[in-house]
Amino acid sequence: MMNCLRTPCLYLLGLVLVVASACTDPDPNNRLTKEEKEQGWTLLFDGTSAAGWHLYNKKNTTAGWIARDGALAVDTVNKTEVNDLVSDKAYTNFDLQFEWKLSKNGNSGVFINVLERPDLTTAWASGPEYQLLDPLHADNANPVKKAGALFALDAQKNPVMARPAGEWNHSRIKQVNGKVEFYLNGVLTVQEDFTVPAWQDSVSHTHFKNFPEFGKYTSGHIALQDWASGVAFRNIKIKEL
Repeated sequence: MMNCLRTPCLYLLGLVLVVASACTDPDPNNRLTKEEKEQGWTLLFDGTSAAGWHLYNKKNTTAGWIARDGALAVDTVNKTEVNDLVSDKAYTNFDLQFEWKLSKNGNSGVFINVLERPDLTTAWASGPEYQLLDPLHADNANPVKKAGALFALDAQKNPVMARPAGEWNHSRIKQVNGKVEFYLNGVLTVQEDFTVPAWQDSVSHTHFKNFPEFGKYTSGHIALQDWASGVAFRNIKIKEL
């Protein structure tokens, strides 16, 4: 009698464990929730491949970058060339969010409004940069080179420190009709308008004045900057506005 009662109980217990296991997500990264999908978010990294990306001015390769441990990262082991990674698609009005971490003394960036053209040899020749920087890097003393700054142009509007090397940071870039906002770990760090004369005046006082296509566009590709010592990205998602 006890054996008969115990068997259904064991079956029910096993069923509960199976259901509980199915409901437990072992890795919530690089996925969209039902609500995010309904809101129009799209993943730019699926967690397992570099699909949707290519090297700058090289359409059919992602050499030097690798999908590893749920992150899109520079391949520091088998790296054969240095080049930034560019989104296949161009964007105009968008909300871009991503997480990033650097190696010790790391220095990288994310470019927006990037123009690909044979006579332009780098992404930063056209695209303004959201700066990524290890707080221990020497450039951290320069306000326009801190993480969350618009590199070489706009210092942090509100002070915030990036997390140390090896820890994940959350960043956001929002652009609407040429007006851009940067956020670092939830804090607004930059507000800029690429459509007003004051922007081009600011550019003219930097080394970017030697790059005639820099900062002139309010639409283009997104690019992840190569950093030989290691940079990794995950949870890269975008919503077109």
